[in-house]
Amino acid sequence: MDLITRCKDNVLKGAMLTRDEALLLAEEDTNALAAAADEIRNYFCGDLFDLCTIINGKTGGCTEDCIYCAQSVCHSAAVVSSPVADISRHLPLIAENYSAGAVRCGIVTAGRTLTGEELAGLLKQYRLLHQTCGISLCASHGLLTEQQLLRLKDAGVVRYHANLETSRRYFPQICTTHTYDDKIAVIKAAQRAGLEVCSGGIFGIGETVEDRVDLALELRALGIRSVPINILTPIPGTPLEHARPLSLSEVKRIVALFRFLLPYAAVRLAGGRGRLPDRGRELFLSGANAAISGDMLTTAGVSLRDDQEMIRDLGFATEKKRMCAGEEWLGKMEKM
Repeated sequence: MDLITRCKDNVLKGAMLTRDEALLLAEEDTNALAAAADEIRNYFCGDLFDLCTIINGKTGGCTEDCIYCAQSVCHSAAVVSSPVADISRHLPLIAENYSAGAVRCGIVTAGRTLTGEELAGLLKQYRLLHQTCGISLCASHGLLTEQQLLRLKDAGVVRYHANLETSRRYFPQICTTHTYDDKIAVIKAAQRAGLEVCSGGIFGIGETVEDRVDLALELRALGIRSVPINILTPIPGTPLEHARPLSLSEVKRIVALFRFLLPYAAVRLAGGRGRLPDRGRELFLSGANAAISGDMLTTAGVSLRDDQEMIRDLGFATEKKRMCAGEEWLGKMEKM
């Protein structure tokens, strides 16, 4: 029996792959690896697809020095900063997206954290969204405290987003203004506050295959069920402006490995997908079963209409009731 088949069968039986097994898998044929990953996805997740959108709640002015980001004041690409936006003006669009099949909506703010005034303003807006729209609310506001996270939950937020970005080993090469342990601390604080957590990484930033595997293993150890896969878009004025873009084949391998290592998770295609020649179609046949639809924070994405058409063509469930059943599916996975 070949390595891919043996590892796939072990995962289907409930085993969790080791680091050594994952590194060996990373050397196998990409198409065969992707096909096996799709079998794992289908076995554990069926045709359920988790589709979300995001809103840029505060732009630019970020004091952190993440080398891939155009919102950092440390780089010449820094976008013009703006205060926390009035999210209520997006209510018609959020409601429209929900009706069209988006299960979640996330509000994202640039910066290390929020001031007390910013948090208070956002809490009012989250309460308004929670009371007027049935969509699940996600939040991404940096390194908040557990008390602040509890207040978000009380306002109707169900999920907090905090990407680890890469492995512990490589993290100091992409950011020096906060640490890997800072990231893990906020993830654990969110979990203690009763929030679900969405956490993944960005790829094509100079990391190795070992870094990719180690990130997946860290997310598995933390019990993360929603894992965004961001593909670097090199932005002029950032330290990575001349980085070599990842090929579709490389991204397929990343997605497949993450499915092998995180069999129950919603592997979510996020930033950079719009630059792929097929907008991610092959990746949804390689283990991915979730996506952020629409534009990202500072780069273009894929429209909700185009995503819905692709999802239907690929045989995933697109009806709102079927998608919302994903909550039930995740609940069952928690008990396994």
